[in-house]
Amino acid sequence: MLKEVHIRNYVLIDRLDIDFREGFSVMTGETGAGKSIILGAMNLLLGGRADSKTIMQGADKCTIEGSFSIDGYGLEQFFTDNSLDYDPNDTILRRELMQSGKSRAFINDTPVSLAVMRELGCRLIDIHSQHQNLALGTESFQTEVVDTIAANTAVKAEYESCFDKWNGLKAELERLKSEFESDNTDRGYLEFQLEGIEKARLTDGEQEQLEQESEILDHAEEIKQDLFRASEIMEGSDDGGAIQALKTALQSLRSAQKNLPDATELAERLESCLIELRDIAATVADCQEKVNFDPARLEQVNERLDLIYSLLKKHKKNSIAELLEYAASIRSRLDRTDSFEDDIKRLEQQVNAAFKEMEKAAIRLTDTRKKASDIIIKQIKALLVPLGIPNVQFGIEITPSTGYDRSGHDDLRFMFSANKAVPMQEISGVASGGEIARVMLSIKTMIAGVRTLPTIIFDEIDTGVSGAVAEKMALLMEQMAGGGRQVLAITHLPQIAALGRTHYKVYKTDEKDATRTRIALLDYDERIREIASMMSGATLTQAALDNAKALIDNNGR
Repeated sequence: MLKEVHIRNYVLIDRLDIDFREGFSVMTGETGAGKSIILGAMNLLLGGRADSKTIMQGADKCTIEGSFSIDGYGLEQFFTDNSLDYDPNDTILRRELMQSGKSRAFINDTPVSLAVMRELGCRLIDIHSQHQNLALGTESFQTEVVDTIAANTAVKAEYESCFDKWNGLKAELERLKSEFESDNTDRGYLEFQLEGIEKARLTDGEQEQLEQESEILDHAEEIKQDLFRASEIMEGSDDGGAIQALKTALQSLRSAQKNLPDATELAERLESCLIELRDIAATVADCQEKVNFDPARLEQVNERLDLIYSLLKKHKKNSIAELLEYAASIRSRLDRTDSFEDDIKRLEQQVNAAFKEMEKAAIRLTDTRKKASDIIIKQIKALLVPLGIPNVQFGIEITPSTGYDRSGHDDLRFMFSANKAVPMQEISGVASGGEIARVMLSIKTMIAGVRTLPTIIFDEIDTGVSGAVAEKMALLMEQMAGGGRQVLAITHLPQIAALGRTHYKVYKTDEKDATRTRIALLDYDERIREIASMMSGATLTQAALDNAKALIDNNGR
């Protein structure tokens, strides 16, 4: 049950606090007073789309908060699944909208996604706005109504699972056939590409080695001269090299050991350096011996590199490793092409088997809808006759659709006629606005009987009706409010307003330089004046006041 709503800085509302009560409540007010603004704020609270333009001018953000009592509605698992605190007596939904366009949603002070808020919201409040009357003519809405009355959730879920399986396998089969066709068409080209790479007999790391060898061969004479100079400096000739000079230095240190103990350590360190220098000199000599200018080898290396560079450019790769990986993928595609036909045949069998399962599930789903349709037809007629359509004809046509979708294999249509001699046609084409409103209220009455929905809000569902019919509609809404359910009707009709257990009035006030929307909970005398003004307009007559009082008293309010 909705207990309270608090609205801050939303359109013309700077601050609005509404206490809601059990049973049947009504909300009245002149056109443009702000009833739709309050309803818009409620939609935000239920996860509706936000727009920063709805923030009151001059404010940084708007906030809508609602407090609910949810004990007895079986929502514990929802809170567990979404890691939310469960408070059956005071569950709080809050929505904040910033000037930047950013929106935040909270359930019991825990941030949640709009999808989570929307899922909980639709299980707490059903808002029937005027545009939903148009939805009555859509097949999706009609199917949803029938499924709700059929209580076929398990059967529908089984069908959806079968459909998803069949649809997924079908998509996989189409993808496989497309790949097979593509690979088969490109087979010759793929084989040509693979042959070019395999013929090169590439090895990973080969490019780097060849590039290094090419660099050495290309500068062989220069390298040889540098190595020769280094060798001469280290070893020299006729006692002119660094090694020979260090030998002499070592002998001198050895001689100094006799009189200088520190010379021993110095001699050992110099001897280590001399050993390292001899090793370096030997290696330099070795390198000098190996480096030779070989034009034939240089040409061979460069030709090999040209081949590698050509293959890299052709296949748009950066290294031999990538080329080898690409060759492996081509080889895999060619190997797979050989097994495609077997895979396609196997998948076709799976698709056919899944289709048969789906077909059986669709038949079971259709059966539940046909049984529910008989119940709906009977109840709709029973509800519409006292609502001023005594000769109503109502039917539900269910025929096989041309294909399968996630809703099943049914084309479903609500058929309607308000007159005996007029054959039934699709309801959207023949029903007037008032008739649509009465059919919709009848449908909501049936749905309320099978769903544990705490709160229902009707936004001017009485469009196109008046007098005794309006009173009958009010009685239906009052009946729906039994058993602890809240029903709130936003109305312009005194017959409906008089039946409300609780009566709210929405009005505008001019404050300083701004117009503000306010709401008031009316007492008995205020209700008489409000309903009288709904009957007679701005000028209240004693007759209108007497009629309003009688209307309220006759309804036990």
